[in-house]
Amino acid sequence: MLYELRVENLLLMERAELRLGPGLNILTGETGAGKTLLAHALDLLLGGKARSGIVREGAAEAYVEGVFRLPPDLRDPANHPDQPGDERIPADAEELVLARRVWPDGRTRAYVCGRSATVADLRELGSRMLSFYGQHEHRKLMVTTAQLDALDAFCGPEHLALRAQMAQAHADVRALESRIEALDGLVGARDRELDLIGFELGEIEAVDPSTEEEQELLAERDRLRHQEVLRLGAASGADAISPDEGTGAGALLARAVSELESAGAFDPALAALGERLAALRYEAEDVAGELRGYLDRLDAEPGRLEFVEERLAAFARLGRKHGGGIAEVLAHAERCRARQAELEDAESNFADLSGELERAVGERERIGAALSEARHKAAPELADAVLLRLTELAMGDARFEVSLREREGGFGPRGRDTVEFLIAPNSGLPFGPLREVASGGELSRVMLALLSVAHGGGVGGAAGGDGGAAGGDGAAAARDGTAAGGDGPGDGSLLVFDEIDAGIGGHTAKAVGAHLRELAEGRQVLCITHLPQVAAMGSSHFTIVKDGSQLPARTTVTALSGDGVVDELVRMLGAAADDRAARGHARELLKTT
Repeated sequence: MLYELRVENLLLMERAELRLGPGLNILTGETGAGKTLLAHALDLLLGGKARSGIVREGAAEAYVEGVFRLPPDLRDPANHPDQPGDERIPADAEELVLARRVWPDGRTRAYVCGRSATVADLRELGSRMLSFYGQHEHRKLMVTTAQLDALDAFCGPEHLALRAQMAQAHADVRALESRIEALDGLVGARDRELDLIGFELGEIEAVDPSTEEEQELLAERDRLRHQEVLRLGAASGADAISPDEGTGAGALLARAVSELESAGAFDPALAALGERLAALRYEAEDVAGELRGYLDRLDAEPGRLEFVEERLAAFARLGRKHGGGIAEVLAHAERCRARQAELEDAESNFADLSGELERAVGERERIGAALSEARHKAAPELADAVLLRLTELAMGDARFEVSLREREGGFGPRGRDTVEFLIAPNSGLPFGPLREVASGGELSRVMLALLSVAHGGGVGGAAGGDGGAAGGDGAAAARDGTAAGGDGPGDGSLLVFDEIDAGIGGHTAKAVGAHLRELAEGRQVLCITHLPQVAAMGSSHFTIVKDGSQLPARTTVTALSGDGVVDELVRMLGAAADDRAARGHARELLKTT
């Protein structure tokens, strides 16, 4: 239930505040006054797209806020352990407040109970609060999928749950069919691909490269290319320490050690220095030995440079062929091995998937049969219920049928059935599809009849909003009036009708108004209307008036009561304010409601 709706700087509406009550809330006004602004405000509040230019000229932003009764399933689980709760709602929240800011450049920001939220949050939470039926929403009933949705909603919540299983079962079958089709093509071309993979793997495995070996070979090649420089440096160092002829650094160090050993007997400090010098002598002799060993190893590797060059050239060929360095070559080899295993297992996988497909098709057949059985059983019941309501809506001569036939192309996400609503609006006329035979006013009444049959929830998916306006995919059980599917309005929800009574008038308008009032029993309905017969049925009445004396023009919303309601009904009847006959007619309309 919507307690309050606040709107600021939305097109012509500078500021408006509506305090809605239970039952049927009526909103009226002259054409062009901006009645649909409130419908658009609700659309924004519940996640709809912000149109360009909706911010009032000269205003910094537009703002829409709705205060709703907090549903039990959204209450904090700490306070209500029997309910799952919702983390987006503060623990101490007593109401659900949804809000939306819109800036002139099109940016928007959403809020839930004063906290920043996403537009998807508004859409999801709002769909629990409200279902929206726009001026042309009844025309969605001309779509056969919407008619199937209405029949399924009438079948009840268990049926809707089964339909969800059908959607999953159908998706499973399609996925398996796609995999088998791909695998079938794979089996046919696998021998040629296996030969190619085997050739490429053979090339790589013959070389058997590794990134570590590549780094070692690069370093070794650098050494071998500068072998003469290395030999000269090592030989010079060895000769400087320990030459074949003459005195080198090693001999000089030995002489110094001998001198210090003699003198060190008289001074411990000098003896310590002698020990350090002796260590240098041994280290120098050791280095000289390693330098001579290094020279021997250089001389012992003839042809090594050619081997290293050839090995690195093989690495480079693989890299060029497979698009990168050795790391990419090794990654390609792993992919080849995985693909090779997949190809080699293709036949056994094909058999396994075929078995899975057979089981999935069987499950889809089972669910489809159960859906079809329920639909065939419910179709005449829905037709009778709608026909009874149409009689009350001044279509007593009409005949209505729900025709079921098998869907062309077999199964779909909703099963194997397609539905066509057939109507004969007047006696003596043959049945024809609703989409071809019914006028706009008749379509409106058929939708109202379906809504009444569904106790305000059943055709949220069939005739409700477009998802942005919070009709979504909601559906509810028709015969017991209980909500199902999660997104349709329950008994405490707000139903919004934006001139759904277009195309009707006279006694039919009065019947439509009575139906809307009946629909509002135990729930909340907001109806934007241009018909006085409907407006007279309201338990609360608001009027919207445009003041064009200033620029930009401004609209105001006012709650009416008593003579104010009579004045508005007189205006809607097209009479002057002081027309006594019209005022008497207006009072009679109010008395007969």
